[in-house]
Amino acid sequence: MSYIILILSWAFFYFSHSFLARLKIKRIIHGSMGKQYKWYRLFYSTLSVLMFLAIFLYAATIPSELLFSPGGMLEYLALMLSGIGTIILIKSFKFFPVFKFVGLPPHDDLQEKQALIIKGIHQHMRHPIYLGLIFIFLGYFLYLPSLASLIHLLALLVYLPFGIYYEEKKLITIFGNDYLNYKKNVPAIIPKFTL
Repeated sequence: MSYIILILSWAFFYFSHSFLARLKIKRIIHGSMGKQYKWYRLFYSTLSVLMFLAIFLYAATIPSELLFSPGGMLEYLALMLSGIGTIILIKSFKFFPVFKFVGLPPHDDLQEKQALIIKGIHQHMRHPIYLGLIFIFLGYFLYLPSLASLIHLLALLVYLPFGIYYEEKKLITIFGNDYLNYKKNVPAIIPKFTL
């Protein structure tokens, strides 16, 4: 039963994360909140972080048996993957302000002119944040190979196609042909390297 609750928690987290970020929903909320909408991004970010932490705290309460022994080189690989994922996340935020991303200072993200970021790590992949999370979750699973950490990883992998679809739908609405051209030339997650 604990694992079913964990799976449902991830399903609710990812559904609400994508649902509340949809332009249509944001415009409805903007219409009902008016000037107070400037607090929406901060509310959304805070809610996401709290749900994310709650899921991991809940998973920590589940008695776990390891699926395999994580010792030796596997631990080094796990730490290396998590480190690479963290570096990718840091590079992902290089060209846009992290504080603004989470909603500080409070602002109306529907009214502000946004720039399409296609430099830095974004010139090699459209969704580096997702790639960073894959590395971190995979590293976590290899470091602590329990059923709960496997569920964390699988939930992310199952969500990604949906998350990318809805995010790109929003980005096409905002940036139009600029994003379509970017999408045509730059892969979603796995970068192309040419010599």
